[in-house]
Amino acid sequence: MSGGLESLYPFLYSSPGDPSAADRVLTEVASSTRAKVAEIDRLRLRVAGEQAEEIAACARAMTAAFAAGGRLFSFGNGGSSTDAQAVAAWFMTPDRSGTGLPAVALTADVAVLTALSNDVSFEVVFARQLAASGRPGDIAFGLSTSGGSANVLAGLAAARRIGMITVGLAGGDGGRMAEPGTVDHLFVMPSSSVHRIQEAQTTVYQVLGELVRDALRAS
Repeated sequence: MSGGLESLYPFLYSSPGDPSAADRVLTEVASSTRAKVAEIDRLRLRVAGEQAEEIAACARAMTAAFAAGGRLFSFGNGGSSTDAQAVAAWFMTPDRSGTGLPAVALTADVAVLTALSNDVSFEVVFARQLAASGRPGDIAFGLSTSGGSANVLAGLAAARRIGMITVGLAGGDGGRMAEPGTVDHLFVMPSSSVHRIQEAQTTVYQVLGELVRDALRAS
């Protein structure tokens, strides 16, 4: 374990007996932090510059869906599972007007996830839930840093068959999620770093939430 950490943060393991090592470590940490902050700032600005029109179009589609009584279903794996729950909470939590929007994270029910994984297959854990609960006009919101998660893609495919609006967040080049006909509204974070991808995805879904709420208040 320490070998792995040393390869990531070599400055923490250099010259352990040197009294000035602590100062060098703090300098390295500060420099590393500044570099990471600058990197995510560049990525967010790039996403905003290249995908602003699609974000606005997606927000309009989601606004119309919520206004017509639609619900949002979010899903993903690992860190994206946590983000899926954050997406649901972001839309569901009442804003300053006291209004929340109907949203459910398909990753939250451990009993359903383990039952489907054990009795059928892990690939269908989202598709089967959407088949049971989704309706035409609802929103399927899938997150994958690679764009290639099989169960997320299966969930998006099931949602499209139902007639749901599909929104996908991916990283890199978008992976299989970027293939034509896979998702209605796709947002790709062009980075190879999982950390930066997830940070930028957070910004995208928070902006979508703000735009949707603003539009609903104005209607």
